[in-house]
Amino acid sequence: MDKEAAAWKEAIAKDGLTWTHVSNLKYWDEPIAKQYQVESIPATFILDASGNVVAQDLRGPELKAKILELLAK
Repeated sequence: MDKEAAAWKEAIAKDGLTWTHVSNLKYWDEPIAKQYQVESIPATFILDASGNVVAQDLRGPELKAKILELLAK
């Protein structure tokens, strides 16, 4: 959900984030965010083993319970 490449890359480096990052730099006009109805940051998506979204925007105990449920399968 970024719009400025330099600031985005600087934040990645500053935070020491080592995983792959992708951004179209379209801010809230990002088509993938619209497709998945992302309305705030952070947004969480829980996927099942087939890659289907089974839960979205869970926090705290609800997030932990859903992950434990899926890992038990």
